[in-house]
Amino acid sequence: MRYSYETVRLGLGGSMTPGVKWLLIANGAVYLIQLIVGPSLIYWFGLSSQMLFHKFAVWQLVTYMFLHGGFFHIFFNLFVLWIFGCEVERDWGTRQFLRYYFVTGIGAGLVGILFSWETHAVIIGASGAIYGIMLAFGMMYPERIITLLIFFVLPVSMKAKHLVMMMALISIFSGVANLFGTGDGVAHFAHLGGMAVGYLYLKSNWRFRRITGWFRTRAKMRRVQMQIHQMEKEEDLQRRVDEILDKINRVGYENLTRAEKNLLKKASDYLSKRNSR
Repeated sequence: MRYSYETVRLGLGGSMTPGVKWLLIANGAVYLIQLIVGPSLIYWFGLSSQMLFHKFAVWQLVTYMFLHGGFFHIFFNLFVLWIFGCEVERDWGTRQFLRYYFVTGIGAGLVGILFSWETHAVIIGASGAIYGIMLAFGMMYPERIITLLIFFVLPVSMKAKHLVMMMALISIFSGVANLFGTGDGVAHFAHLGGMAVGYLYLKSNWRFRRITGWFRTRAKMRRVQMQIHQMEKEEDLQRRVDEILDKINRVGYENLTRAEKNLLKKASDYLSKRNSR
């Protein structure tokens, strides 16, 4: 992943990228199925500690991201995914973008389960993954100016890094309010979990590249050292063979020692194998 820094005004997502398009279609299709099937779909595919740990419904860690609580819930999630996700995907590529999306979504679900353990609340929505995408955008383009419409009327502009900080603070305060029973019942800690997992993923991925780069460099150096050692062995063998050939010219093959004859045979076999490769 590469990070760039620029100060420009945010456009509306730009041209649609493949990963974002597939996610939009999948979420929209599942929402239509929800409207037809009803609440039973949320029971089986929403994320709950009861189902996850007592019935081992591990699929819920992925499927909960495609379920939503209403039109405005899915609309805002997919709208934000389009705005921020397309640019992140263009920078990373589709495979890396989708991997990050699902890692942050699954991580957000686990964090949400941790903070709703006693209530057995069912978590649904792609918000955790969306918050992870927003964090990635903020880290990649921290100085990018974003204009928000408060209540769809009042325009407010801020840098991407400040937007990410603001959303994180809102999630913290709203999540704490939920713990004391005065909140809105939304899984705010899952949102915050998406950001936290995204941050750890991006930083660990950077360190992983450094570590793997170090190992690749060490392996390359070792191969070079082995090649040098092999060349030195071949040069030494050639020098000893030349000495024996000089001796043959002086006294004849019959006067060579057994060790010298064995060395000539060994050199002949080695050269035959090397030339046949």
